[in-house]
Amino acid sequence: MAEALIKLDHIFKTYDLPGNNNSTVLSDINLEIQEGEFVAILGPSGSGKSTLLRIIAGLVEPSQGKVYYKNESGEGFRTGMSMVFQSFALFPWLTVLENVKLGLKNNHSLDEKQKEEKAIEIIDMIGLDGFERAYPKELSGGMKQRVGLGRALVMEPDLLLMDEPFSALDVLTAENLKRDLLELWMEKRIPTKSIIMVTHGIEEAVYMANRAVVLSRDPARVVANIPINLPHWRDKQDRMFTALVDKIYSILTTKEVGAATYKEDKTKKLAQLPNARSGALTGFIELLEDIGQKTDLYKLGDQLNLDLEDLLPIVEAASMLQLVMIKEGDIELTPIGKAFAEATVLERKEIFREQALQRVGSLNTVFSALNSKSNGKMPEEFFLNILTRHFGEEEAQNQLNTIIDWGRYAELFAYDEHVGQLFLEKEED
Repeated sequence: MAEALIKLDHIFKTYDLPGNNNSTVLSDINLEIQEGEFVAILGPSGSGKSTLLRIIAGLVEPSQGKVYYKNESGEGFRTGMSMVFQSFALFPWLTVLENVKLGLKNNHSLDEKQKEEKAIEIIDMIGLDGFERAYPKELSGGMKQRVGLGRALVMEPDLLLMDEPFSALDVLTAENLKRDLLELWMEKRIPTKSIIMVTHGIEEAVYMANRAVVLSRDPARVVANIPINLPHWRDKQDRMFTALVDKIYSILTTKEVGAATYKEDKTKKLAQLPNARSGALTGFIELLEDIGQKTDLYKLGDQLNLDLEDLLPIVEAASMLQLVMIKEGDIELTPIGKAFAEATVLERKEIFREQALQRVGSLNTVFSALNSKSNGKMPEEFFLNILTRHFGEEEAQNQLNTIIDWGRYAELFAYDEHVGQLFLEKEED
């Protein structure tokens, strides 16, 4: 086999958190990317996909392990790679031409005239001919992303890295840009040797890539490496296409990947709650009850027009509370889930409360702490500090928001946003 263009050798990434704690985001990642490959990286929300991409690019250093590019390792941004970001990352005071030409800033082998000619050539290639003098504020979202793609391609990179490049676009614009990029790639109109794309769209991965790498969460590990050998152009209605999508859905909804084994060891860190609101959860259970039988998660997501990032947290929450069973990509209600779906509003709250106290350690911790206080009141800052030690500052706030939402729905406690306080509601005599 030819030498890998990129090789990740036992990559770990750990972040230090307050209180002498740390959080391991990536654990023992081993991966090779060969020339000619278009690789999609998939995983649950918060699984470290973007962190891994930045480590490959050299924007983030691993805590352990080595990244080899053309069999050499080194620190800092790796020449020969360029990156397309989700947020366009354009300079608003620069024109389209100037933003694209920025990719050649460090290319000292070209003079200014040559750089401009090269940038204009790329602008024409990505379909923005005539907009060279336009500023980003004059462009649609799809056009802005084309500028970002042009800035990356003008560097003529060996490896093109893309971090959810289509997620900020509407469906039709995204589909158009995907086809254009694939056309450039397949017809070898760009010198890029390999592409790595982080995505939360399973269908997107199967449509574009020739390999899908699936990561788990808490921490991220490679749990599947799936070849996609379908010829382009791919028909999304084809049986082989839908079978591959279904297979990846099945892998991503296993407990190993979604970190859905929610029995917590009290001596260790709290399990991360999925970012799913109680209203979305109850609506999802009602939908499954209406369907009345085991159903395919991929087809369900397609029916609801929900991608993986939207659907998976709801599925994980329902699994955590033992309201659903998931097996080989299919989902159905458990007896508890059926009872929940058929119950009255008050009965649902009782079922939710019982399941949450049994299965959700962080919610139980909050409820117990409030019960221990004579006045039943505690500032949210107290709980936020605890959660920060486990999850870091940004995720701690997400976790607290979910805990408050679930606790209020279950009528375990109330929350006063104005004073930032959680409290037990005293029953009137």
